[in-house]
Amino acid sequence: MDFVERWFGVSPDGGDGTTEALYILALCILVAAILMRRPLRRWLTRWRSGL
Repeated sequence: MDFVERWFGVSPDGGDGTTEALYILALCILVAAILMRRPLRRWLTRWRSGL
């Protein structure tokens, strides 16, 4: 996992891959949030109407 080093020519984490792992984790969280936005909104609407 050294795509940052290859693409940009810098090594922010000293070559151990931590930065790349954090980028991938952030991307996965972003994709999950985008995919779950509509179902979560529906669930919240139903939950609020039941109060």
